[in-house]
Amino acid sequence: MTTFSIRPAQPSDVSHIHSMILELAVFEKLEHMVVATEALLHEGLFGAHPSCEAIMGEEDGEVVCFALFFHNFSTFLTKKGLYLEDLYVRQSHRGKGYGTKMLTRLARIAVERNCGRFEWSVLDWNEPAIQFYKAMGADILPDWRICRLTGDTLDALAERRI
Repeated sequence: MTTFSIRPAQPSDVSHIHSMILELAVFEKLEHMVVATEALLHEGLFGAHPSCEAIMGEEDGEVVCFALFFHNFSTFLTKKGLYLEDLYVRQSHRGKGYGTKMLTRLARIAVERNCGRFEWSVLDWNEPAIQFYKAMGADILPDWRICRLTGDTLDALAERRI
């Protein structure tokens, strides 16, 4: 009988998380954007000032999925929120309900921490994921677009005279 369990990430999980980030990037056709290293990931999760957290899903003691998340803040609700940056289930373990279990655990964490929202993004071409999220009760916000500055454009804006 297969057992599935969820636990907080530990420093020894960094290599597992990193390898799944690389798999996720390939799936999303964004591998050219990955600059993550295990050292940077370790610092973000377990350094002196962690900026994110992760939970790990294990099947019979083998790491098969992860979710990386952090807190944001809603000015409208004047409450913190939980933002899911990435949830990934290894291809060979999909269809077993592990994604639902991971999202359920994250929802529980959000409620326990008195968060006003639990949010994440989904690529507009990922119709299976969109339908999965809708079936869980998530609203797909049609009027919102993600804005992003990185690299040279971020540096250029930061260097503008105020």
